[in-house]
Amino acid sequence: MGRYLMLDIGAGTLDMLYYDTDHDLHYKAVVRSPVRVLADEIRNMGNKTNLVVTGGEMGGGPVSQALIDRAATAQVMMTAPAAATIHHDRERVTRHGIRVIDRAEAEQKKNDPAFGHVRVGDLQPDRLQRIVEGMGVPFAFDAVAICAQDHGVAPPGVSHLDFRHQLFTAALERDPVPQALMYRSDEVPESMNRLLTIAHDALHLPTDRVYVMDSGMAAILGASMDRLAADKETILVLDIATSHTVGAAMQNGQLYGFFEYHTKDITVERLDQLLKALPEGRLSHRQILDEGGHGAYSRKAVGFADVQLILSTGPRRGLIATSTLPITLGAPWGDNMMTGTVGLLEALRQREGLAPILYL
Repeated sequence: MGRYLMLDIGAGTLDMLYYDTDHDLHYKAVVRSPVRVLADEIRNMGNKTNLVVTGGEMGGGPVSQALIDRAATAQVMMTAPAAATIHHDRERVTRHGIRVIDRAEAEQKKNDPAFGHVRVGDLQPDRLQRIVEGMGVPFAFDAVAICAQDHGVAPPGVSHLDFRHQLFTAALERDPVPQALMYRSDEVPESMNRLLTIAHDALHLPTDRVYVMDSGMAAILGASMDRLAADKETILVLDIATSHTVGAAMQNGQLYGFFEYHTKDITVERLDQLLKALPEGRLSHRQILDEGGHGAYSRKAVGFADVQLILSTGPRRGLIATSTLPITLGAPWGDNMMTGTVGLLEALRQREGLAPILYL
């Protein structure tokens, strides 16, 4: 029993859930994502300011673009772990005029008045402390669980999407539940560089234990905890987030298949097709990749006719407003934006043997 903090690190928002098992109380917040906050900090430094960048891999997007833009007008130097934010291929980084340096030179440049310093990372401890203490609770936890999307560092000759598919398939074949993709800080596969960085950084938070999880799997599990799904055997869940969209077929808590796309690359018409094909076992990883998606996994067909509920969550779920399917809008624990954090909490609850939680 104790105090738990869940963090869902997305492209648009950082969703936070604090849960106190002793008093059966929970508090929550939805704030701007770390990648957007840090990108603004970089841009606000002025175009002529030289930068030395330390830290480790975080979600790229706006931060990567801000650093690339800065390199066009000033010197930008990054340590190798930080440079992974832009790309795992160092040549792709240096092509933008960014110089990759070792830690010793980075420490030297941090003390150079001609350089500003930025530390990249998905965790911003000082900001987290201000938000949590603003809830009126202590910034101290028995466990912290964090989710983010990690493509993994693929070996030469293997695409990052195929590699991600291999990682997921291996875990789900061993244990076909979304929580199979949750890892304690000392269990994170070496190839999952972003989650490994998050797990390492989180050890500096005031907590006894740290867990990390893929954000898509956390969303799938969280959506399945919605009260509307409680008495259903076969369900489809759809999470339409700022950057990624994931759909999954589940039966009695087990994952039978899923697909994933960039949200900007999907339409409501294609989603309707995918949601019909998914429970029939008619989606293949290669097929989804060939049309520009992130991939798919199919373990067993459950049959579309047997689906009792199609439940959608996510900040961009307005996309399905004109769907021809009977899609229900979900709200795990009464809040659509808590889908990922509820998934984290349920995975953590099962991992630590906590009492069942009624997510009403």
